[in-house]
Amino acid sequence: MTPARRARGLRRLAIVALACVAAFAQAHAAPASPVAAKSCAALKGRVDAVAGKGALFLRSYDGEGASQAQEPALKTAAFVYDQALAVIALSACDALPQASRVGEALRLAANTDTRLRNAYRAGPVGEKVLRNGWWDAAQQRWVEDGYQAGTATGNVAWAALALLALHQATHEAKWLDAARSLGRWVVAGQSDTRGAGGFRGGVNGFDEAPVPLDWKSTEHALDLVALFDWLAAIDRGGGWDKPASAARTFLATQWDERDGRFAIGTGVDGVQPNLQTSALDVQLWSQLVPRAEPRWKRALAYAERTHAVDCGFDFDADRDGIWLEGTAQAALAYRVRGERAAADRRLACIAREFAPGGYVYATREPRITTGLAADAYYFRLPHLGATAWAALAALGRNPYVPAR
Repeated sequence: MTPARRARGLRRLAIVALACVAAFAQAHAAPASPVAAKSCAALKGRVDAVAGKGALFLRSYDGEGASQAQEPALKTAAFVYDQALAVIALSACDALPQASRVGEALRLAANTDTRLRNAYRAGPVGEKVLRNGWWDAAQQRWVEDGYQAGTATGNVAWAALALLALHQATHEAKWLDAARSLGRWVVAGQSDTRGAGGFRGGVNGFDEAPVPLDWKSTEHALDLVALFDWLAAIDRGGGWDKPASAARTFLATQWDERDGRFAIGTGVDGVQPNLQTSALDVQLWSQLVPRAEPRWKRALAYAERTHAVDCGFDFDADRDGIWLEGTAQAALAYRVRGERAAADRRLACIAREFAPGGYVYATREPRITTGLAADAYYFRLPHLGATAWAALAALGRNPYVPAR
């Protein structure tokens, strides 16, 4: 056999071998995650249920469950944080048209409102976004919620992250322009020089008498590290390195080396870390943030010791039930850390908690506390945010960094 014929024969064998390997891999591939399939289908279905291709906000909570009647502020509320998560999750679900519709509502809110609110009214969005509110029969008047009309720094960061995800997927400048605008709002209005610096919590209430939030949040700092790092990478010359460094410097002051965990943030003095309560999300999100410090891995072990409940996690340390959004966050944190078995256990926990309408419930129990305020609870209601986090965890999509 000549060298040329031998080479052709070897190439044919290689092609056949590769084909066999591919066929074997396809036949023995792990089945699609049921959590990913169900959560993606629910998210896409909610967008597609609104006719047309225009911008829209999704309701954060479905109407199932008796608790809904007790919470009129939730009936038509579209929380910006939930919308941002839905955009990123829909993009990960390969549903870019649906993601763009929700993203366009965020972009319009960022560009046309005096400031991005914590919540808007769910439904189709025209030229003007609508603030959420409801008719109070007892008072015989229209009522709006001060928190929903306010602007939390972390929610602004999440909206900008969602817009950056759309920019990465489409390369359309409008998404980057809106994300830049939100980042500048944070830098210009919420930068703080007290203590280690960083960024204040935002603004509460209505435009007539806005109340500055002088506390600082570890969660917000994590969000801002992700946002400013992403902007710095694609918007060179935009000056994003400085605020990114400020957010990281503040994070360092919130690390408790003794317990191996993050404090929730500061009090209104903006200096002293608040170690009186414990929040799950900051322990988990510290595993997702770009260039996380190796010692922060201990925060995941702290979460297991302090927040674990059966197969999931509670938001605070009283362990009065499972917070399913946080359980999905934990599943993703485990995946990022390479602990697949631990991630799968949490996803199996979530798989049992889909409501008939398709969303994941916010909690396993009828109601759980948060520790943030005496009347601050999570309810067993089908929740957009929990569903989006479930999709992200099942698909292995870290919302803090550009998609691979």
